[in-house]
Amino acid sequence: MTARGSGPHGPLGGGLLVAGTTSDAGKSVVTAGICRWLARKGVKVAPFKAQNMSLNSYVTREGAEMGRAQAMQAAAARVEPSALMNPVLLKPGSDRSSQVVLLGKPVGELSARGYHAGRQEQLFGTVTECLAELRRTHDVVICEGAGSPAEINLRRSDIVNMGLARAARLPVVVVGDIDRGGVFASFFGTTALLSREDQALVAGYLVNKFRGDVTLLEPGLDMLRDLTGRPTVGVLPFAHGLGIDEEDGLRVSLRGAVRESVVAPPYGDDVLRVAVCAVPLMSNFTDVDALAAEPGVVVRFVDRPEELADADLVVVPGTRGTVRALAWLRERGLAGALARRAAEGRPVLGVCGGFQVLGERIEDEVESRAGTVQGLGLLPVRVRFAAEKTLARPSGKALGEAVEGYEIHHGVAEVLGGDEPFLDGCRVGAVWGTHWHGSLESDGFRRAFLREVARAAGRAFVPAPDTSFAALREEQLDRLGDLIEEHADTAALLRLIENGVPAGLPFIPPGAP
Repeated sequence: MTARGSGPHGPLGGGLLVAGTTSDAGKSVVTAGICRWLARKGVKVAPFKAQNMSLNSYVTREGAEMGRAQAMQAAAARVEPSALMNPVLLKPGSDRSSQVVLLGKPVGELSARGYHAGRQEQLFGTVTECLAELRRTHDVVICEGAGSPAEINLRRSDIVNMGLARAARLPVVVVGDIDRGGVFASFFGTTALLSREDQALVAGYLVNKFRGDVTLLEPGLDMLRDLTGRPTVGVLPFAHGLGIDEEDGLRVSLRGAVRESVVAPPYGDDVLRVAVCAVPLMSNFTDVDALAAEPGVVVRFVDRPEELADADLVVVPGTRGTVRALAWLRERGLAGALARRAAEGRPVLGVCGGFQVLGERIEDEVESRAGTVQGLGLLPVRVRFAAEKTLARPSGKALGEAVEGYEIHHGVAEVLGGDEPFLDGCRVGAVWGTHWHGSLESDGFRRAFLREVARAAGRAFVPAPDTSFAALREEQLDRLGDLIEEHADTAALLRLIENGVPAGLPFIPPGAP
């Protein structure tokens, strides 16, 4: 694949922007799938998302924070994750404000109005420089948009959808989720709401999550092309159990919903049931994906104390609002249920913010500015929030096994005792706490931990001896590549990536036809 353009410091590689008719239309999946398809062809490809709003983040080997979805896409591309791939990360702290992470480091807290009123435009130069650098060092960069490109109230300050596409002259493919219904209207309406200059970059559409006989869809695709002058470059079937990292914990369904996974039947004669407290501003809930990948482990997200009754393990996950999550646990009656579990010797695991709420005391003048707040008192730990965020990639041994993880937190924990250390935290009875995200992805450690949980819960559950989370993740990424290779018009995608925007695409005035 040859370079397509040039920049101030040399030739630029080819590129494509994957936009969507809505949030959660499948942009992340399609971007990852295209990256894996190209990587398998020997193309040096990188993902890019200029601005991401997510509480699921990751720490690079250089100690930079980035969206976990882009780290997953980097894995799909078979390249090392870099903050260049997600230069702006917004981490919501409330409905109206977010922490702004720029090139992997937090630079402040801004309201939505303040961000869109000027700060976003100031970041545009950084965004375009990062994209240009990736295009200089890779054959192809596959960019992911955010939300919808037709959010016309935000177009003036847009740096992630059509604003980026126009600045970098990227062809745009718009993804629509047909499982929601109204996909033809969404494709047409999204295009018609754009300006003439933006429409000139929209090169085609891609249908996601189709169920049934595709020949029944084809007349509609032909009509869509007649109406818009743009082809549909793929119809991806609905695929169960993809198991990839999601961006937003707010979309995790409650009321005991089981998280879809790729598990096999139990290795032994028993199962293990895991309940995850769906705390407000839940972050890095993907920590439990490695548990859900174990044969015989069922993971569900809960928000009522009675839903903890039959759980063999309760996980209190990370959160962007530790003090708020603590209040929520108390308001819901979950705090009392956790205390009863601890007293009965029934397993509880706290991760990051979840670890902090299990401690004795929290001093927070940074995140919530609530001052000193009493924790649940289940672990001998005191937490003080520091202005500087800890971003690290620790490794070590626990339960006799090698383990790796990553840390993203303002809270600094002082461990005052406990039965034994546990990673950077401690264990008291059947209550464990640590700041380490991702530790359960270490296979030997995960199996050792599950054996401890099963023993404390009185279960005959036996972890499978050969489950490899990394291998399962690779299988899922290959499935994404297969979706593109088998169900998209790959020749059309290659033409767009190599040659850019086709000339002569028609303008659709609002209100047409």
